[in-house]
Amino acid sequence: MLTDHTSMRTDHTPRTVGIAWGLLALNTLGSAGAKTVVPLPRSLIQMITMGALVAAFALALLVNPRLRIRPSAFVFLLTLLLVPSVISSLDAGAGALFRCARLTLFVATLWLLSRWWDGGLTFVRHHIRMYFAVLGLVAAGLVVSPGTAMPEYYGGRLVGALWPLTPPQIGQYAAVITGLGVLLLLGRRTTGASAAVVVVPSLVLLAMTHTRTATLGLIIGLVLAIGSLFLTSGAARRVFAWAVVCATVAAVVFGSALRAWFLRGQSQENFSNLTGRAKVWDALLAAPRTTGEKVFGTGLGDKSFGGLPIDNSWLAVYNEQGLIGVGIVAALVIVLGGVALLRPPSLSRACAIFLISYCGLSSYTEVGLGDASAYLLHLALAASLLAAPAPAAAAPLPTAEVPRRRIPQWARRVT
Repeated sequence: MLTDHTSMRTDHTPRTVGIAWGLLALNTLGSAGAKTVVPLPRSLIQMITMGALVAAFALALLVNPRLRIRPSAFVFLLTLLLVPSVISSLDAGAGALFRCARLTLFVATLWLLSRWWDGGLTFVRHHIRMYFAVLGLVAAGLVVSPGTAMPEYYGGRLVGALWPLTPPQIGQYAAVITGLGVLLLLGRRTTGASAAVVVVPSLVLLAMTHTRTATLGLIIGLVLAIGSLFLTSGAARRVFAWAVVCATVAAVVFGSALRAWFLRGQSQENFSNLTGRAKVWDALLAAPRTTGEKVFGTGLGDKSFGGLPIDNSWLAVYNEQGLIGVGIVAALVIVLGGVALLRPPSLSRACAIFLISYCGLSSYTEVGLGDASAYLLHLALAASLLAAPAPAAAAPLPTAEVPRRRIPQWARRVT
């Protein structure tokens, strides 16, 4: 899947590293979502996801026993985020402390895996394989039980019928691997057939989720990523030009249909209110808080307020980790974006720009930037793509050959 057929460089990353990365992704799938064909107890799902995180840490430690790490501003800022998380969670109960332990283990695993962050595309392939496997599970659920996979209580949108995944989750995974697959194809790091195997089914599943945030994130992220290659890649320029033409034609011919798809049958008032999200945001901001709660937050929780989902990363971080947490997360995104802008044009930089812009746009209506989540894993992938290549080991200096002293023939006969 998405095999690199052009690179002749030997990949020295152990296979165990890819398994650990996949286990991190498994941990971020979550335990709450749609109803499945076979009801799965939430405790069982949590056992599987937390077991995946523990296994990821153990494998990372096994493959990196000397604890060799690479300097990373991204992981350093994540480590700093643990400070307000722990301080605010001390009085919030065992659940908050458990989430702090999970975030700590998540960050520690990233530190151990950072040894292999060299700006290459190895982790991109691990990322695509894992989330494509998740989408394969979603497609299998759709085949097994179409009614369960597209329930009425979600408005007929695609959900996980075998594993409890919500439409926004499925849309996120489909959009991210679609964008990465397109960029690998533009960079000629995979074949058209390999890219089509990933991109086409992912786009179909994305359309079936009816997820506006993921769709906009994919489009805007690809525009920015391909734009970063505009001056150095003829393929990027051709794709950009064709995209502009196709977008113009679609807007003229299918404008009304696109508008109906985008509104999802909602009224204009409900759409402008972001499906009720704005009411929760207003209530969260208006709630009385102590100085400590404003600075450090109320502790890691389930990203809800008053029993309703917050659906905004920045407000969720403010609620749980306070102003300090918001500042650290903002610095995290700004640092990644700044480094991406300073790097010379390359395929790795384009993939990083796509991931950063996607996560930045999604943070307005999705949560995850302040806790162990798929969004943090996407940003960690961006950090690995922006890392400087590891310095090559210095070749040993040639030893001077000592000339042999020639022994005369008569001396040889004597000896």
